[in-house]
Amino acid sequence: MLPYTFRRVLIGLFTLLLISFVVYGLIRAMPGDPASLAAWGQEGAGDLTVSAREFEEMRRAYGLDKHWTLAYFEWLGKIVRGDLGISLYNHRPVKDMILDALGPTLLLSVTSLSLAYVLSIPLGLYSAHRSGKLDERALSGFLYVLYSFPSYVVAVFLLLLLSVELKLLPLTGMRGKDFETLSGLARGWDLLKHMVLPVACYTYGSLAYYTRFIRSNLVEVSRQNYILTARAKGLPERTVLFKHAFRNSLIPLVTLMGLSLPTLLSGSVILENIFAWPGMGRVFYQALYTRDYPLIMGVTLMFSVLVLAGTLLADLLYPLVDPRISHA
Repeated sequence: MLPYTFRRVLIGLFTLLLISFVVYGLIRAMPGDPASLAAWGQEGAGDLTVSAREFEEMRRAYGLDKHWTLAYFEWLGKIVRGDLGISLYNHRPVKDMILDALGPTLLLSVTSLSLAYVLSIPLGLYSAHRSGKLDERALSGFLYVLYSFPSYVVAVFLLLLLSVELKLLPLTGMRGKDFETLSGLARGWDLLKHMVLPVACYTYGSLAYYTRFIRSNLVEVSRQNYILTARAKGLPERTVLFKHAFRNSLIPLVTLMGLSLPTLLSGSVILENIFAWPGMGRVFYQALYTRDYPLIMGVTLMFSVLVLAGTLLADLLYPLVDPRISHA
């Protein structure tokens, strides 16, 4: 196990290096740069408001006077020392900005993923057990319809219905205006009301996908010879489904859970902007909009590490759900 893990970590570090190099080159190739945006504004309209000399000084201050490959290796040297740099737009440490946004994103993503898995596993088992029957077909049709709706369309619809028309839930944000003056229980209720719509929009698509995923794996496993043998022995259908079929369909589910790790911290760029939720998705959008190179690279580095860690974690968990697999 240890040699396998060490080998995978080395491959992951090389992959991470390659990803960061390509992404750095791509963001430096984007039209506009921090100095140009500062001099002309975000829309790039109007006349230059600074002299040519001041503009060149701004480029040097932002580190844009060097070739991007040289700038990349300077950034990499800081990363090795644990320094993610300073935001060019907010003038704050990138590490602090990421840490500030992690809490709100985790609040939504952990709640959403927990709900999705808690609901999708029994629904998937039920769908597999009732495969081909009228109620299962109705449930499958409903899940297909649910999955086909874009989350941003549902978000706007729910905002118009529940926040604007019925005024049952807050429109946007994470807290109310009087949050600081509320008691502990009232603060929790205020936060919960602000979370309802974002969590609903995060959850429904995942719920539909995971339910269909679990059902399809169970149906495929149920066709195997050992399942047919278990049924031929007269074992109860519930025992066959839970003890034999579901246990042997866990490998794809573990893989899916491992790949879900990045979504815990990545947030949703569209949804967080619609709901004005101060999470990672909104931070990443603002970083791209302002060409904030250190912040873009810091967030991208975190996402890449999570993807690689998620795949490694899933591989290491395989022997626990299937003893036939060994990493020795």
